[in-house]
Amino acid sequence: MHVHFIAIGGSAMHNLAIALHKKGYFITGSDDEIFEPSRSRLSACGILPASTGWDESRITSRLDAVILGMHAKSDNPELLKAKELGIKIFSYPEYLYEQSKNKKRIVIGGSHGKTTITAMILHVLQQAAIDCDYMVGAQLEGFDVMVRLTDNAPLMVIEGDEYLTSPIDLRPKFHLYKPDIALLSGIAWDHINVFPTFENYVDQFVIFISQITKGGGLVYCSDDDELQRICRGSRNDIDIIPYGTPPHEIRNGVTSIRKENCLYPLQVFGKHNLMNLNGARMVCNQLGISDLTFYEAIQSFKGASKRLELIAKNSTRSVYKDFAHAPSKVKATLQAVREQFPEKKVIACLELHTYSSLNKEFLGHYRGTLDPADTAIVYFSPHALKLKRLPGISEVEIKEGFNKAGMEVYTDPGQLVARLLQDKDPETVLLMMSSGNYDGVDLKDLGLRWIGL
Repeated sequence: MHVHFIAIGGSAMHNLAIALHKKGYFITGSDDEIFEPSRSRLSACGILPASTGWDESRITSRLDAVILGMHAKSDNPELLKAKELGIKIFSYPEYLYEQSKNKKRIVIGGSHGKTTITAMILHVLQQAAIDCDYMVGAQLEGFDVMVRLTDNAPLMVIEGDEYLTSPIDLRPKFHLYKPDIALLSGIAWDHINVFPTFENYVDQFVIFISQITKGGGLVYCSDDDELQRICRGSRNDIDIIPYGTPPHEIRNGVTSIRKENCLYPLQVFGKHNLMNLNGARMVCNQLGISDLTFYEAIQSFKGASKRLELIAKNSTRSVYKDFAHAPSKVKATLQAVREQFPEKKVIACLELHTYSSLNKEFLGHYRGTLDPADTAIVYFSPHALKLKRLPGISEVEIKEGFNKAGMEVYTDPGQLVARLLQDKDPETVLLMMSSGNYDGVDLKDLGLRWIGL
């Protein structure tokens, strides 16, 4: 099979390309820009394009399929050539379904927690020696790839994103997977450039529920009022299983699950992670894994990359990074740090990077999200606004949106780093939250300098 990837450099796309390469497919690709770590990982597999840019001569009738990434535009010359030649064109989620249609599919959806819940399930399955294919949105310890595709694994665990499928297919990705077992973690309005109203956004989850296979199962977070409304009693031909926060306690900075007079200490923390863990447990139960097996395995779970990931610490100071960017995610992540370290000073630094977060009409949804921080800092890039073709926003508008007294706003990465390094207080936690990269700031280097190494 010769498969060509248009926009091969994306996080999801390059991982799928590597997975198919490992399966023995002949892979080619193109992109107008390829950043790290995609570049190095594609190069290591020998499938990095020789040059950047689009070239319709790469598209010939010898191709078996083209996979189109969301980064490409609908007028991409390679896409137009593939259409002209009648080559089968798949979106990323379409191809995942094609590879898993004869397997039991477990799809993890929701506005937040998807990656962590998927990672927890994969960790437990690995510890229990249960073979599965998967797609997850972060690099996981113990897994060398983010996408695995085989002919023999009976299961596929998929992180189900609600964002659009491709430039020529405007359905949410998770509408294409047809789950046998589904999980929904919560609903908090996001992607307002695509879903203009909250009601329209919620409708996508209703459609997702309708596509669960007959006789399947739906696990959902009962703490979420909107999920309660759309899940409970929505189908009478599937099992509907609610979950909430499990019994737990925090001692000496360690969170433990409490079950029948036993404590299971965890390496993750925060109420949202405890709910994520409980949802993962319910899914694993559906796969025949007992609570005891789950709790014993989950103790060694260290978290997914960029999900409250510890990047540097000394005896009094620590630095975490997190993918949080939507208001509900920012609120939950910061609250988790505040509860885990109640006696420490907390500095919260958030980058506004997505279409929604950089929209001045949406900024009010962040009101109060940074309140638990002792020091609140917001960073945004005017360059990102230009790339997304959004109107400018001012420091005053951002401060009004967050309504946090004393909040600082930066637009220059050098000035941001210098400001953070000015802080010398002991007993302090620095939390860096972003779905971007602060215009190229090396967070590992920053973390080491911040703790004095």
